[in-house]
Amino acid sequence: MAAKSLGVGVSLSHLVGSKSPPRLCVLSIRCFAKNGERPWKTSDARLVLEDGSIWKAKSFGASGTQVGEVVFNTSLTGYQEILTDPSYAGQFVLMTNPHIGNTGVNFDDEESRKCFLAGLVIRSLNDVDTRAITRRLRQDGSLIGVLSTDNSITDEELLKMSRSWDIVGIDLISGVSCQTVHEWVDKTKQEWDFSSRGSGETFHVVAYDFGIKHNILKRLASYGCKITVVPSTWPATETLKMNPDGVLFSNGPGDPSAVPYAVETVKEILGKVPVFGICMGHQLLGQALGGKTFKMKFGHHGGNHPVRNLRTGHVEISAQNHNYAVDPATLPEGVEVTHVNLNDGSCAGLAFPAQRIMSLQYHPEASPGPHDSDYAFREFTELMKKQKTKKFEPKLSTVSDA
Repeated sequence: MAAKSLGVGVSLSHLVGSKSPPRLCVLSIRCFAKNGERPWKTSDARLVLEDGSIWKAKSFGASGTQVGEVVFNTSLTGYQEILTDPSYAGQFVLMTNPHIGNTGVNFDDEESRKCFLAGLVIRSLNDVDTRAITRRLRQDGSLIGVLSTDNSITDEELLKMSRSWDIVGIDLISGVSCQTVHEWVDKTKQEWDFSSRGSGETFHVVAYDFGIKHNILKRLASYGCKITVVPSTWPATETLKMNPDGVLFSNGPGDPSAVPYAVETVKEILGKVPVFGICMGHQLLGQALGGKTFKMKFGHHGGNHPVRNLRTGHVEISAQNHNYAVDPATLPEGVEVTHVNLNDGSCAGLAFPAQRIMSLQYHPEASPGPHDSDYAFREFTELMKKQKTKKFEPKLSTVSDA
């Protein structure tokens, strides 16, 4: 029987009515474990990257073996939103902030019905050197990795798994989309609603669920929208039969080139109703307009990316999560780049006034923050309002001289 003494400092709270200062009680605790085993958890997991590097860790949550693309996120908090963001399907998210897990969880911060990411890698609990992995990802780009708690699988076998899988060309949105049409009615709770000022009008929006986040839907509802959520494969003809005031193409995971059916849906809707694309929706719009998308070196993941609004000159701090971008040089005449990422100059927003199109590469709902880009929802309602007004304007008749 092995034993180990631990020194534990316990701060005792004030007793009711007591004027004496709190005391520190030092206890000596003897911990016992059978067969000489340590009474605390040791490294029981490995993260093996395709470049051959192996990172030992302590596991928490699920056990088993999972393969995915490793990306880093620079957010300081918001891990519950990250865990439930469908756009992270197929990816391991490595948090660069060393201290994660101090703010708890609550139902209001859920972005979808469950966790969709392949795994979460943090420093403080499992002792992974997340800064070293981040430097590797910044130098070499996003890498495929395998996270495993199965000791029966060798390092060489895990490395082979990492090198035999690729996220490029895989349809990931069909696995995160809803399966049935449904209405969304929840608005942002009053204590979290900082900027929406509804015009009193109601706009019917059809929202394509490519992995849509709940807070996007809540922001639309707060701006006076009645929302019908449809699956990723919902036909454009059925959407147009609903006679919506506007269509939202949502965020979602993976490669936009891997979902040509979604691009075709976007093409069929463009020019018929006002359209707003967010993240994956922005990339699909770029392709539907004839442009091309490309895979970035390590993408943008975090709640602190600076973006310049080229129309106003204002700089917004934005929340971003994507590994693909639209190449503005491939877009047709008339399409305007409205926002630019100031870290690398990549396209962060588009507009095509002739077809009533607007899009953003990042997340304007930005929950838990920042809220600099929330105005985009107001701009979308204004776009729908103009179209609605135009639709009901009386047509002027001409009188013949004959």
